[in-house]
Amino acid sequence: MTEEIKSFDAIDIMNMLPHRYPFLLVDRVVECVPGKYAKGYKNLTWNEPFFQGHFPNNPIMPGVLQLEAMAQCSAPILMTMPEFEGKLTLYAGVDGVRFKNIVRPGDRFDMEVELVKVKGPICKAHGVGKVDGKVCVEADMTFALK
Repeated sequence: MTEEIKSFDAIDIMNMLPHRYPFLLVDRVVECVPGKYAKGYKNLTWNEPFFQGHFPNNPIMPGVLQLEAMAQCSAPILMTMPEFEGKLTLYAGVDGVRFKNIVRPGDRFDMEVELVKVKGPICKAHGVGKVDGKVCVEADMTFALK
């Protein structure tokens, strides 16, 4: 039996997450296998509110928002699993975070998140964020589902 690969546009993602502009940080999930992995992206423009103050004349996407984007990208992996349908996914921890390159206006922030472990309502995932194939951030994330 082959795994069903799904994709989700912005409307689908908003139906899974409570986040809205300016805090919805995933434009599309292009590939998702429920309970396994997801690949998605965020197109960044000069209009992102965080670029105005981080930093003037040297705009950089804050690292904490890169982590948040990866967490949002992971939601479809979990929300498409029958036992978690309709639940709220909350950050419970982040480990092994490494920032390796800068994310700027005009970049497409590509995310790949793999579900590593599920134990009851606690899940662990590994995420990588890239721009033009270069790793910008990598982290092990823990989620609690409520």
